[in-house]
This record gives sequence, structure tokens and C-alpha cells, in this order.
Amino acid sequence: MLGGRARRWLLPWLLAVAALANLAYPMYVHFDFSHSPDTRSYLRMAAGRFDSVRVTHRYRVLVPAAAAAMAAPLGHVYARVWPQRPAGQWPLRFAFYLVNCALLAAAGASWFNAARQAGASPAAAALAMLAVLSSRWAEYAAGLPLTDSLYLLVFGLGYYAVRRGRGAGWALVVALLVGPLAKESFLILVPWLCWFGRPALSIRRQAFALAGGLLALLAVHHSIDARIGAPANASVSNAVAHFENLSYSFNRAFSAKGFGELLSIFGLFTLLIPVALWLERRQEATVRWSAQLSWAEAALVVVVLAHMLLSGDLGRMGYLAAPAFCAALALVFTHWRPLLSAK
Repeated sequence: MLGGRARRWLLPWLLAVAALANLAYPMYVHFDFSHSPDTRSYLRMAAGRFDSVRVTHRYRVLVPAAAAAMAAPLGHVYARVWPQRPAGQWPLRFAFYLVNCALLAAAGASWFNAARQAGASPAAAALAMLAVLSSRWAEYAAGLPLTDSLYLLVFGLGYYAVRRGRGAGWALVVALLVGPLAKESFLILVPWLCWFGRPALSIRRQAFALAGGLLALLAVHHSIDARIGAPANASVSNAVAHFENLSYSFNRAFSAKGFGELLSIFGLFTLLIPVALWLERRQEATVRWSAQLSWAEAALVVVVLAHMLLSGDLGRMGYLAAPAFCAALALVFTHWRPLLSAK
């Protein structure tokens, strides 16, 4: 029999894996890599070539390394299972697909458990998790050679730690250790983690975990820069250059195309939140689903907005709000009966 913790994490993870494996498989098989320099960069990294990789991607080594390790044994059997596919990068693409499905499913499990901590019922939390995983950005993150899945897991674990508080310090430690190597913009998330994560882990212990993550990042920087002869200040220049995206992101967000891109992050499920808020204001019941959310969710949205504006990729970065959106959607599903009975 599974223990309580195993049921809380393994079962939603398996459910998420089952959903993502189906959703992302066509993307893994049919995607045209000529349109995506990001995926080509990570494939080169997994093959051990860093000299032709953009500095933006060069140090996000964890997912490519995991895919490379998995691709080695897969290469021996891949051609026998799929002889119609030519040799080359197919085993490596398949390894990315497997690694990213597993990581994004773990992120989904953290969303589920955070929604439960927010007060959602198990069925509502599971339904909300599947709804959020139906996003096209989940399909991209799971099916392509990208590293978004790991960063989504970092956000998910951080939000779970904030929601759970005491007893979830391990999740905060993992987020602080892995975050710097998942994405350099993790530093934008650090103040949110440190402030709202205090009930889960003291500031002092958070500082130790963050120091470990930053030291690992410095070691990776030094190793790769020495290997390819890259200047040490290239990362700083690249980070400063991202501020040039601010005006572009603002203009895009307030255009018709940008509005459609924002709406497409979570699809039509996005509309359920404002409708539920409107219904809640009309009813006389004392149970208010929105009251179960806090300033932590609002602050997390601000962190995600900063990612969106600096990257210029509104939809892809907007999906980082998945943990808070999943919790809100799960609360709506939990209280759907009183909401529909509003007078």
C-alpha cells in the first residue's frame, strides 16, 4: 500500500504523465526544428557542443545533460522500435521528450498539492491540474528539446512550499538549489521565495540553499567558458540586453495579437476566473473561494509579469503563473455549486 506522501505526489504525477505523453507526442514527432533556434541550441548542448550556442541558453545544462544520459542507452534500441526513422538526433529528441514529460508532470503534481493546501478538493485539484496541462505551452515544454519544464517545476515547488508552510522546507531547498541552473532570471523569483517562504524555511537556511545553487551556477559558467574560450562578462552583457525588450513587450501586450496570445496561455479556462469572481459578488453565501487566495498569488503574478516583459515572449513566460492559476481554478471547481446557485 502507498503511504500518504506517495499518494499525494505519485498519483497526480502519474495522471500528469499520462496526459502529457499523449498531448506532447505529436509535437515531438512532427515539429519543424528549422523554425526554432532554441531547440537546436539545446540539442547541440546535449551533444556536447557549446561553442555555437547562444549565451542565453548556454548554462542551462541540467535538462540537456539528463537527456544525453538517457539517449545513450535509447540509441541501441530506438532503430529497432522505429526503423522508419533515420539515425541521428531521433533518440536524443525522444530522450528530451521523456525527461520533459517527467519534469513537467512533477510540476503538475506540485500544482495539485498546492491547490489542495489552498483548500481545493482532490477531484477539483486534479481537474484543474489537467486543465492547466492542456495549454499549448505545456505541449511545447514537454514535447520539444527545451528546458522550460525544469523552470516550471522550480516555480511549482516554490509555490507549494509557500502554500504548505511548515513541513515543505525540502521543496524550497530544491527550488533554491536548482533554480539558478534552470534559468538565469530565477533571481527575479528569489525575493518572492524568501519572503513568502519563511514559514517553510528560515531566511538563514534559504540563504545557504541559494548559495549552493549560485556556486553550482558559477562552476558551470567557469567550466563552459574555459572550454569554449568565451569572455567572462558575456552573461552580464546578455542580461542587460534583455531590458531592451521592455518597450517591445509593452507594445505587444496592448495589441490585438498580444491580447490573443495572453488569452491563449490557459485557453478558455482563463474566462472562468472573472466569471467566478462576478458570480461570487452576486451571491449571499459566506463561503468565498477568492478569500482562500492571498498576497502570495498576487505577488507571484507580478514576478511572472517581469519575466514576460524582459523576455518578450509573453505567452511562454506567462505560463509560469500556472501554480497560482491552478489553485484559483481548483477553488472555483470546488465551489461551483454555490457559485451557480447565486441569486
